[in-house]
Amino acid sequence: MKRVAVLYGGISAEREVSLVSGQQVIVALRDAGYEVVPVEVGHDLGALIGALDPKPDAVFNALHGRFGEDGAIQGVLDWLNIPYTHSGVRPSAIAMDKVAAKALFAAAGLPVARHKVVTVVELEEADPMPRPYVIKPQNEGSSVGVYIMKNGDNRRAEIARGWSFGPTAMVEEFIPGREITVAVMGDRALAVTEIKASHDFYDYESKYAEGGSTHVIPAEVPQIIAEAAKDVALRAHQALGCSGASRSDFRYDDTEGAPGRLVLLEVNTQPGLTPVSLLPEQAAHLGISFPALCAWMVEAAQCRV
Repeated sequence: MKRVAVLYGGISAEREVSLVSGQQVIVALRDAGYEVVPVEVGHDLGALIGALDPKPDAVFNALHGRFGEDGAIQGVLDWLNIPYTHSGVRPSAIAMDKVAAKALFAAAGLPVARHKVVTVVELEEADPMPRPYVIKPQNEGSSVGVYIMKNGDNRRAEIARGWSFGPTAMVEEFIPGREITVAVMGDRALAVTEIKASHDFYDYESKYAEGGSTHVIPAEVPQIIAEAAKDVALRAHQALGCSGASRSDFRYDDTEGAPGRLVLLEVNTQPGLTPVSLLPEQAAHLGISFPALCAWMVEAAQCRV
């Protein structure tokens, strides 16, 4: 029987989400016949390394956010020579850095939104681009720290003064229309889901709270858009050098009629695995149970040394 350590929790702003993902994965892997060693990760790196001795056959990385999906824990696991799920150091680090990822996507010919990086001082002083635009941290996930600035919104200076994500922020043109997403498993794009959030956009609460959003699968979009989204998701996965599963998020602007404009926002190298998450939902849509999905990830685990 293969022995699998499940890392969950972590020290990022997404700790609570990771705890839920990890608990789900632990149950699923046991159902799939693995010996599971739960490892709740905190600030003590030495304790984490100790929990991986003796070495498991594989690590299931259910961590989210900084230190979990930005290449940090991936480097530790490579150093320890333990195979792990999802992507390695380089694709994880690039995908987590929104500016670096956009540069790579643009170089690969993928459609991205116009954007720029500004200092918090510049943001406090004036609008960095015409409204509406979006303010984002450069290195966070799950829509943590994301704000949409529309005409008449006077929060800009307040947001800048309270900014806790470093000296700079990324600002991006706001793309009207609809939110869609595509998961990838290996070399296969799974499906296209439209996300109808209960709030103005697909924020943290919409992603993880019960009733926070409605998922329409398959998305009711023109076939040409569905095929394009799946193609771009797979090409983005490959351009980053991702392994295992990923999920690409898009805006689809059909406000002026079909077929409209498709824009890649970002790639998630550690997609959520909670009861309301999108990757398991797309897998189930194609007949892949959650235990089978988690088992596939374990069997695809790699060490990159």
